[in-house]
Amino acid sequence: MRIDRRIYLSHQFIFLVWVLTSFQRVSGDSVSTLCDLSFKEKNKVYHYSLASSVRKFPHGVLSEDGFYKVAANGTVLWFQLCGSMIFNHGPPVCLDCKDCGGPSRCGMGCSALVSNKVDGYPVCTTLGQPSSTLIDVRDKKSPHAGITVKVTNSGQRFNCSLSVSVICNSNGVQGPLTLEKVGLCDYNTELKHPLGCAKIVSSRGSGFGFGTFMIMVLCLFGGYMLAGSVYRFFYLHVRGIDVIPNLEFWASLPHTVQFVSLVSEEIQRTVS
Repeated sequence: MRIDRRIYLSHQFIFLVWVLTSFQRVSGDSVSTLCDLSFKEKNKVYHYSLASSVRKFPHGVLSEDGFYKVAANGTVLWFQLCGSMIFNHGPPVCLDCKDCGGPSRCGMGCSALVSNKVDGYPVCTTLGQPSSTLIDVRDKKSPHAGITVKVTNSGQRFNCSLSVSVICNSNGVQGPLTLEKVGLCDYNTELKHPLGCAKIVSSRGSGFGFGTFMIMVLCLFGGYMLAGSVYRFFYLHVRGIDVIPNLEFWASLPHTVQFVSLVSEEIQRTVS
């Protein structure tokens, strides 16, 4: 029975270590989203998060109108960054929206749509879908110059794309003002936005360092002990050293670790 109890306690200890390790791994992975970008340059980690809420811009880089609009030389382009367009006013009026919401909801099924006149009629072409969003830094040697967001769409006739340069501008949003056609169905535009400015999240390396991880473990452990002690003192009316939650487990922990070590050594000798 004593050996079985030690095995049970060793399982508890191993499970606790596994939970804390998993927490570190999940915390590191969960920060990555569709419109986030991080890269390391000269011992600094630069981070962009276009969809994050900041002061004066609760929707991040997304247009509060549901779309951005730019026109040049008879061509009209609508787009939204990091999501699909929404039209509560001024919807596109053009033919052929089947890849982007259909005639009754034109523009509300994609992230970029362009209208060109063909034989005197405005004809729509889908340029990108939200799922195709790719972001990259404009110049790694100048991280604060901004980033480029590109969306693509594979049509029946040809492939199309839109590249939007989000230029760092801490004073507010400007644009889009220019529209450039660089291929048969490829367009470029740009806008200035505070979220185009990089944030330096680390000067030593990416992710959690060992010291940071240990601080997190100690904080979690301290919070657990404090909350458990308060609960046992005020609600269970426990007094003295017994106010510490799971006191028996913590007292037997050194013996448990020693037992696990002996079992491991025995297994290694058996295998060898």
